[in-house]
Amino acid sequence: MARIVEKTVFQFDELSDRAKERARDWWRECENRDFDTEFAFADAVECGKILGIEIDTHPVKLMGGGTRYEPTIYYSGFSSQGDGACFEGDYSYAKGAAKAIRKHAPNDKKLHRIADELQKLQRQYFYRIEARMRHRGHYYHSGCMSVDVSLKDTSGYDEPANADDIKQCMRDFADWIYSQLESEYEYRMSDENVDENIRCNEYEFDEDGNRA
Repeated sequence: MARIVEKTVFQFDELSDRAKERARDWWRECENRDFDTEFAFADAVECGKILGIEIDTHPVKLMGGGTRYEPTIYYSGFSSQGDGACFEGDYSYAKGAAKAIRKHAPNDKKLHRIADELQKLQRQYFYRIEARMRHRGHYYHSGCMSVDVSLKDTSGYDEPANADDIKQCMRDFADWIYSQLESEYEYRMSDENVDENIRCNEYEFDEDGNRA
C-alpha cells in the first residue's frame, strides 16, 4: 500500500562538519568514476606537437553508433606506487620547438628542459633523429613504453649513440603528462572544488550527509 514518508533534508552548508565529510566522500566517489581527461589529453597533444611528438589516436565507439578518435595515452592513478602515464606515437625534429614551447607554456620548466635537451641531441646528428613509442606490458608508467630510436635517411636500423638520452626525453614527457593528470585530479578532489560543485548543483542530504 502506498504511503507518504516525510524526510528532512539539508543543503550542504547546513550540515555538521562530520556530515559534510560524508557528503564530500559521496561526490568524490562519483567524480572518480567519471574523471574527465579531455583537457589534460588535449594539452598533452598540443605540447607534444610543439616538441615534435605526434601522439597516435585510436577509435572509440559512441553509444549512438558513431566513432570519435582519442589520443593513445594510457595512465593509472593516483595512489599506487606503479601509477603513471605512457603514450604511443612518433617523434622527429621540430624546428623552433624550444622557443615555441616557452611561448605556449612560459612557466613550465619541465617542458622547457625537454625541448632544450632534444635540441641539443638533434644537433649532434644534424636533426635526423626519429623515434617510435609504443606501450608494452600490463602497467602504464613511463617505464612501460618502448622507444625505438633511429636516424632518418639511413638503411636498416641505425641507432645513434645518444639514443638513451632521446628515450629518456620521451619518458620525461610521459611523466609530464602524468603530472598534469595528477594535478587536475587533485584539484577536482580538493575540498574547495568539491564544496563549490555541491553548492552549485544544490544537492540535498540527510543530517548524516547521505545523499537525499
